Amino acid sequence: MKLKFVKMQGCGNDYVYVDCTGKDLHDEDKLAKRLSDRHFGIGSDGLILIRKSNRADFKMSMYNADGSEGKMCGNGIRCVGKYVYDHGLTAKNKLTIETLSGIKNLDLTIKNGSVVSARVDMGKPELTPEKIPVLAPEGATRVVGEVLQMDDETSGEVTCISMGNPHCVLFVEDVDELILPEIGPAFENHEVFPERVNTEFVQVLSENEIKVRVWERGSGETLACGTGACAAAVASVLNGQTGRGVKVHLPGGVLDIEYDQAKDRVYMTGPAVTVFSGEIEI
Repeated sequence: MKLKFVKMQGCGNDYVYVDCTGKDLHDEDKLAKRLSDRHFGIGSDGLILIRKSNRADFKMSMYNADGSEGKMCGNGIRCVGKYVYDHGLTAKNKLTIETLSGIKNLDLTIKNGSVVSARVDMGKPELTPEKIPVLAPEGATRVVGEVLQMDDETSGEVTCISMGNPHCVLFVEDVDELILPEIGPAFENHEVFPERVNTEFVQVLSENEIKVRVWERGSGETLACGTGACAAAVASVLNGQTGRGVKVHLPGGVLDIEYDQAKDRVYMTGPAVTVFSGEIEI
């Protein structure tokens, strides 16, 4: 069986996209692992399926490179908006997309008949420990600037937030000096995170700019993470590091994040790019 796909990326966070509005797939977890392999597959951070929805315009199902299913992907959902518009599945420039973390609203920016970027209402940042989830110190109603002991020699102050998936944010002096393949897994699989965790290492550049590297659960270090950029921006505000509007510099590009504290909502704006399309035997 030949499967048609489109490879897309947002700030270098790349996924394989498949239109499942007229068909369905099976063993999506195994398929995600195979297609994501950068040596024997197409190569990506994961697989995203676009489906029909009875609650929104479309539904997004996303799988990480290790086959685990994720609830939300900020860079991925912008590309979903581009896919459905550019492929004629909709003529709307304002869309609702169903995800496992709720329905998200997209405003598409269109130039010369195709989508070039999107603004996403990412919803409310969740700080309640059991809803992130994170095992917080007894009596703690949120984990902001709490010290997390990694081992006998290493500890760090972390801020834990869910943006539809769990995030752990740390502020560091220089993100470029970090050896993420060594320290990332320790955070991802730490016992205080019952569902594992995405970890953002943040260097504050100014009141409205931060530099971030991300270790994603199930995918390792990625060039960008939309929900991670949102979590990093919210943590920067909560810890008094920046203002509410932040440019987040990631290895793959820049995302504009706004944390509207009055509404308690986060908005993300960034690019959506088609890399190539093709067919693969499955």
